[in-house]
Amino acid sequence: MTKVLTDARSIRIKGRSFLAVMLSPDLPFDDWLVRLDDLAARSAGFFLGRPVVLDVTDLPIDRVQLKELIAELAGRNVSIMGIEGARPSMLGPGMPPSLKGGRPVSDIEVPAQEPAQEPVAETRSNRSATESRSPLQSIVLREPVRSGQSVIFPEGDVTVIGSVASGAEIIAGGSVHVYGTLRGRAMAGSVGNASARIFCRKLEAELVAIDGIYKTAEDMAPNLRGQSVQLWLDGDSIMAEKLI
Repeated sequence: MTKVLTDARSIRIKGRSFLAVMLSPDLPFDDWLVRLDDLAARSAGFFLGRPVVLDVTDLPIDRVQLKELIAELAGRNVSIMGIEGARPSMLGPGMPPSLKGGRPVSDIEVPAQEPAQEPVAETRSNRSATESRSPLQSIVLREPVRSGQSVIFPEGDVTVIGSVASGAEIIAGGSVHVYGTLRGRAMAGSVGNASARIFCRKLEAELVAIDGIYKTAEDMAPNLRGQSVQLWLDGDSIMAEKLI
């Protein structure tokens, strides 16, 4: 006699990709944590509620050191969703899972750039981790981006007709265009696009980043504040100049 299973309820399992911040620490960890604290202090809430992947590839550390680092990050409200590049001996019960199979983003040739006024900071603490994407597209937001809102579009450019408020953020796989005042955070080239740029009519940003290289408000040249500005990446430095 054949028994039909009708009592058990099925479980639906789907695959889904998310944009995450990748932290790639350097040794010694104490010095690296000081730099991380500096970023967090100058851009409040940067890691709050954000998925974070910890990349420990080629770091000569053991399980104890890794657990201590994860504990230090947890004490800073940085929640690690997974670990990349860890040897099996470094992982154990109660630790974030190992992540494998991520697809590297292809290199993008950076065209020659005109001379600029300002180089800026060169910390790669917030590299974005994601899968390879389809050809770049774009979206246009006709409303202001309000405080607490996040616009994440890894497929291409983001254009905001209005302003981006303090506490708001734009994360784009391509370039970011803000036709109003940029007061929040703008991160362009989030999937490895080193040729991405940031344009805004009035620069009052808390933080800008291109391909993981970031610069906070305190580091920006005073003569650029309140001006119409474009920013781009030259090697490991963000360059900035006023728009005419």
